[in-house]
Amino acid sequence: MPHGRLVTADEVADAIVYLASATPGSTTGTYLAVDGGMQRVRSRPTS
Repeated sequence: MPHGRLVTADEVADAIVYLASATPGSTTGTYLAVDGGMQRVRSRPTS
């Protein structure tokens, strides 16, 4: 669900730090979308 604002550089950096740390030790083969919920949003065709 889109949250209605752009993602900040700090939010992207937080995701990178998380993935680069030892915290996600068992996380493999996943896609981390840091896009504010916009990944599955499709625009309606204009007529």
